[in-house]
Amino acid sequence: MTRLAVFDLDGTLVDSAPDIHAALNRVMAARGLAGFTLAEVTAMIGDGAKVLVERALAARDRPFDAGAVAEFMADPAAEGAVEARAFPGIPEALARLEAEGWRLAVCTNKPVAMARALLGSLGLLGRFAALGGGDSFPTRKPDPAHLLATIAAAGGAGTGAVMIGDHHNDIRAARGAGIPGLFVSWGYGPPAMAEGAPIIARPEALPAELGAALDRLRA
Repeated sequence: MTRLAVFDLDGTLVDSAPDIHAALNRVMAARGLAGFTLAEVTAMIGDGAKVLVERALAARDRPFDAGAVAEFMADPAAEGAVEARAFPGIPEALARLEAEGWRLAVCTNKPVAMARALLGSLGLLGRFAALGGGDSFPTRKPDPAHLLATIAAAGGAGTGAVMIGDHHNDIRAARGAGIPGLFVSWGYGPPAMAEGAPIIARPEALPAELGAALDRLRA
C-alpha cells in the first residue's frame, strides 16, 4: 500500500502571509482603499486568491472586481517567495517522511501556477508527486473531490492517504474523502477549526502522527 501525505500549502508548509499581506495591500492602495494589518489578512487566507480579494474588497464596502484579482495574482510577492519561508522544521519533516517511504503531495486552494512558483522558489517543489491547486480540477476544498483528485494524481489510494492542514477546509475535505485529517497548530487557523481532528503541535511530530493516523484507520 502506498502511504501518501497530502499537505495544504499556505499556513501548513509555508508561512506566506507576509507576502500575501503586501500584495493585497498594494491592490487596495491602487484603488485608494485602506490596507489591512497582517493579522487581518492572515484571517482571510484559506479559500484561494479570488475569495481573498473578494473578502478584502467587501471589507471596504466595494463590489467584486476581477481586475483586482488579476493584479493580485500578478504581484511578485503573491506569485513567489519574497518574505515567505517554509515553517521551521518542515523541510526536515518532509525529508524524514520520504526516507520512511511516504509519498508526498500538496492540495491547496491557491491557484496552481502560484503554488508551483512558491514551492519552486523555496526549493520544495521536487519533493511532491502531485500538486492539486485551486484551479486544477472542477472543485476545490472543502469539496472532497479536490482531495481525491490530488490523491489519484499522486498515484495513491484513499486507504493509505492522510490530509494535513491548518484550516477547516482541510479537515472537512479529509472527512468527506473518508481519510484521516490532521490539524497543525502553527498555521493560520484557530484551534476551533480542527473540529475534533488531532492537533499536531510541531513539524517534528508529523512522521509519528501520520503513522498513528493510519493505524487508527486500520483499527
